[in-house]
Amino acid sequence: MRWSMNSKSPIRILVVDDEPAVRSILRSGLEQEGYEVSEASNKAEFLRCLETAPIDLITLDLDLGGEDGLQLAREARAQRNIPIVMITGKGDVFVRVAGLEQGADDYIVDPFHIREVLLRARSVLRRYELEPVEDGRNSGSVPAERYKFDGCILDIPRRELKNENGETVDLTDAEFDLLSSFLRQPTRILSRDELMRVLKGRNWSPEDRTIDGHVARLRRKIDSRSAMPRLIKSVRGVGYVFTGDVEALRNFEAASS
Repeated sequence: MRWSMNSKSPIRILVVDDEPAVRSILRSGLEQEGYEVSEASNKAEFLRCLETAPIDLITLDLDLGGEDGLQLAREARAQRNIPIVMITGKGDVFVRVAGLEQGADDYIVDPFHIREVLLRARSVLRRYELEPVEDGRNSGSVPAERYKFDGCILDIPRRELKNENGETVDLTDAEFDLLSSFLRQPTRILSRDELMRVLKGRNWSPEDRTIDGHVARLRRKIDSRSAMPRLIKSVRGVGYVFTGDVEALRNFEAASS
């Protein structure tokens, strides 16, 4: 059985899908990996499970028997900052982005292989610090301190951002700290509480618009090629998520020498 690294409770995954065969495949694969699994086939069961059992991660079918999976993701996020892996037959990039905006942390297209689901689930749980990295080969590795995204490179030790032309982008300390947090946890939704602690070490209140102002200014500096935000998406009622592709440059110095 897998146990959360932050508590003595086993890791429980809620599988939400209206197809019994799909739920059976997911339950079997997840339980073989040591997770505890609950199931829901509709919105009522989904909400009941959230209310009655501690859930560490949700796999959520986007088209739940005619019910809107995006709406369910929003409702789950309204209750708690819980990881969500969305599973759907719709591979359109706009649907994927909509899922991320509404609360999903990752996205798998059906038909899927159970190994992919397991890998994505472990990855998301690690981002939320619910599951440790089990591969001993990585236990002594040095965390990445440079990140590449959209042609830009963020150098954390130098506190420097270079654009695709190699020019330095002027960031305030708050903007730099926010961008560092986003790049270290791409596709993970960061709540306003988490982002506020990054900046000031205190909790956010609904009347506090500080985070929104910093994010708006950061967007203008890193996402100026588009009228609509491409890299940092808002998640209604929760916070923000970085949806761009991010590459950790652990061997940056060797590669650039």
